Amino acid sequence: MASNVTATDNIALLIDADNAPASKIDFIIAELASYGSVSIRRAYGNWTKPALRGWEKVLHEYAIQPIQHFDLIKGKNASDMALLIEAMDILYTKDVGTFCLVSSDCDFTPLVLRLRADGKQVVGFGDAKTPDPFVASCTRFLYLDDEKKAKVKQADKSGPTQKLKSDRKLMNLLRTAVNATADEDGWARLGHVGQHIQNQGSFDSRNYGFSKLSELFAAIDTFEVNKSENGSGSVFSVRLRGK
Repeated sequence: MASNVTATDNIALLIDADNAPASKIDFIIAELASYGSVSIRRAYGNWTKPALRGWEKVLHEYAIQPIQHFDLIKGKNASDMALLIEAMDILYTKDVGTFCLVSSDCDFTPLVLRLRADGKQVVGFGDAKTPDPFVASCTRFLYLDDEKKAKVKQADKSGPTQKLKSDRKLMNLLRTAVNATADEDGWARLGHVGQHIQNQGSFDSRNYGFSKLSELFAAIDTFEVNKSENGSGSVFSVRLRGK
């Protein structure tokens, strides 16, 4: 969770049911609990479609309000536009600090940018096919499908990981964050590094197969990770090797 998100935020959960798996709702709700209370829960779709029947039990179990929108023409649903309009209504009329969009549809990218321009956190959830512009526009984006997790999960988290090192975008992001927050000896507090990364765009170490940012850094031999103890617990620092 980003440090500028409080666990008391009011959250609006808006689900594009046509482009989201009902089976992952428990993971979504559990993740959002670290941000605050999900006070608005809505799922948009044409509920006459057989493909959405898997959502029926989930809607009752998690108190999610289904919003019905019939397809305007064959092959084109109206629920996307309804979600966008209601998101803007919520922005202007409700005390909501965090929006959660569950979709793999790139059409929502302008909405995310608008919400963030108003100072809102936007947490996105989608599958491996979610276009990069939508992923990058979110404050944080998490993949829901096991296929994506399998591709990024590392078999050995204790040593160097060539796959990670070959990801130029990731390495540039990590190096820049460490250099920007390092002291005169090259060491940077991991909390400061994480905040610097979050300020640049959507990022979550779990999308690379690591539950913690410290584990991700430890898996790349380009970096050194140091763990120390203080009165409140463990403190991690990181620096580039050779500094």
